[in-house]
Amino acid sequence: MTQSSRWAVGGGRIRFPDLSSRAYEHPADRGALVALRAVPGFDAVLKAVSAAIGERSVRLLYLASAIRVSPRQYPLLHQMLNECATALDVQPVPELYVQQSPLPTAMTVGLDRPLIVISTAMLDLVDDDGLRFVIGHEMGHVLSGHAVYRTMLLQLINIATSIQWMPIGYWGIRAIIQGLNEWYRKSELSCDRAGLLCGQDPKAALRVHATLAGAQNPDEMDVAGFLDQATEYTTTGDVRDSLLKIVQISSQTHPLAALRAAELQQWAAGPEYRAILSGEYPRRSEDAAAPMGEDVKAAAASYANAFRTSSDPLFRVVGTVGTVVGGVGNAAAGRVRGWWTAGRDGDQDDGDRSDGRP
Repeated sequence: MTQSSRWAVGGGRIRFPDLSSRAYEHPADRGALVALRAVPGFDAVLKAVSAAIGERSVRLLYLASAIRVSPRQYPLLHQMLNECATALDVQPVPELYVQQSPLPTAMTVGLDRPLIVISTAMLDLVDDDGLRFVIGHEMGHVLSGHAVYRTMLLQLINIATSIQWMPIGYWGIRAIIQGLNEWYRKSELSCDRAGLLCGQDPKAALRVHATLAGAQNPDEMDVAGFLDQATEYTTTGDVRDSLLKIVQISSQTHPLAALRAAELQQWAAGPEYRAILSGEYPRRSEDAAAPMGEDVKAAAASYANAFRTSSDPLFRVVGTVGTVVGGVGNAAAGRVRGWWTAGRDGDQDDGDRSDGRP
């Protein structure tokens, strides 16, 4: 790596100029978003919700109900925010707000100018290195353009609650909500990687995951035991347990804590993370030339590898009826191919645009 591409931010951490979100995005994240955009009516709903919300509404809400981080208000958080923006080369730097809440949460919302919101409970729960990981995670959402879909998800949940008496409209929106939840769980895995790139401390990231799972003093916790929980969860039980796992996760927006921690630690120990640290990563300036079809292929490869290597008994049962699964998979692949071809040729109308852009 040349000296011009390496620059230390606070604490001797490395900066990644011109970093593309493709460097850290989980292939299932990008693939799930591609598939989600192929859902009939998705883009039309996105347009309608975006028009109804408006950029000003989101910002005004937090401006009046939370504390905006600045050099005078939460100066340490302000420093971390700028360090993370520098590390990932994010400009302009998004606004950061601290909101009073007993729940340890952090989120990125907004449309053209997304902003980050962290709860007071999160500030109380994690240490400084953990906060850097949390802020970096949210900065990953900003760089990946996730905020618009997260905002859409929150608004659709509110809409679905208010129109439950309209079965047709309700179930249509619920289908899109389920699709958004599936994508968002994958996007969380991506942005954990972004958080790691900001803090560059896998142990700090693991402490955050363990703390959110219930560790009151993660430094005294058996870290190996916490990661062993993920192994036990994924390798034990029968088909009934597999079905229970599907039910448990279906309405969740975040991956389960132990599984999420294991996923990130595996990535931190792998060649992709080391390559990024050495300056070998996709550049943002090259994004326009990167074919979207590669996202679909990478996602398919990710799911296929998970299928092959999983010890989940349900996967083994499904494997015995591969012809059925193959038929469904081919139909789904055909749908994405049809969407991709139509979007590329530009012969869809504006009301149902599916060219991969919101």
